[in-house]
Amino acid sequence: MAKDYYSVLGVSKNATDEEIKSAYRKLAKKHHPDLNKDNEESQKKFQEINEANEVLSNKTKRANFDKYGSADGPQFGGSRAGGGFSGFNSGGFSSQGFSGFDDIFNIFSGFGSTTNSSAKSNRGEDIAIRIDLTLEEAALGINKKIDINRMEECKDCKGTGAKGGTEFYTCSSCGGSGKKEYVQQTIFGRIANVGDCKSCNGTGKQIKEKCATCSGNGFIKATRTISVNIPSGIDEGQIMTVKGEGNAGHKKGAKGDLKLVISIKAHTLLKREGTNLYISVPIPFTLSILGGPLIVPGIKEKIEFNIPPLTQTGSTFKIKNKGIKYLNKDSRGDLFVTIEVEMPKTLDKSVKKLLEEIDENLDANSYSDYKAYLNKLNKK
Repeated sequence: MAKDYYSVLGVSKNATDEEIKSAYRKLAKKHHPDLNKDNEESQKKFQEINEANEVLSNKTKRANFDKYGSADGPQFGGSRAGGGFSGFNSGGFSSQGFSGFDDIFNIFSGFGSTTNSSAKSNRGEDIAIRIDLTLEEAALGINKKIDINRMEECKDCKGTGAKGGTEFYTCSSCGGSGKKEYVQQTIFGRIANVGDCKSCNGTGKQIKEKCATCSGNGFIKATRTISVNIPSGIDEGQIMTVKGEGNAGHKKGAKGDLKLVISIKAHTLLKREGTNLYISVPIPFTLSILGGPLIVPGIKEKIEFNIPPLTQTGSTFKIKNKGIKYLNKDSRGDLFVTIEVEMPKTLDKSVKKLLEEIDENLDANSYSDYKAYLNKLNKK
């Protein structure tokens, strides 16, 4: 049964792109492997969340999923196509545990084209780490030096696991190819399948004397410092992929990638939503009545603008182009300033007398909400 990607992200089928993006960021941060190293369920959830986001954030894949239940469009074979063998589904031959059509082809051919599947299986594992940024770093971009622990090919044995990289001989079982033909008894009869040689684990070599540096593994664990350019405008929960900086591949396979999960520290005054910034500022009641200049923080700057006279609590002002830069674009969001009028905690006699004189010169018509309240009160 196909996964319901909407349920995985906890959104409705009518969810907007922004709602999907927001739900993904929250769940990705909650279930990220760095934060749940001993929680296998959470790690599986993280993979499901990424899969769901990959489909629902792509217009074509989402349209296919909504219409056909698959990101790749209509699927043939199995119950969805209404014919063929019932043992087949969109993922290949499930009863035998095969991963896809490449495997099916290899089973029936006996040799097949194994280049793609081998390359995928030999590729090194990805590494995922969390990167903590300040709001300013995320807004402006920064070059970060990051320490990572990864598996690398042992230089002393060139990844062979043999002393000096030479103390091995050709595997007699597979003749050095690393592959052997194995025969299986299946529901279709006896079928030949090509797989890694069990005698040499697919390397084509058998070690005479192990490398002392890596104990014959061919790999060592190393700590490396790499430099990464974080682009301006990157947001909470987004994942940067640094190609080829993950773990070394097996049998000369490609290196994995480094996945950087972005986490942004809370700012003391500003709140970010997408590319916009928000701030609530308490001001003296005299400034709200008389109006005047107000200074608010921006990104690495202070911004001054004028509060008009008689500004009320809850009034919001938009300062254009003072928000966060759009990722990979030149335009920026806005800064929204919400006013909170603060009353004094104490009054001396002279100030109180002045306020009483002011109050005498103001009638109820100066306070529309208060006047409306009194009218409702008097009708009861």
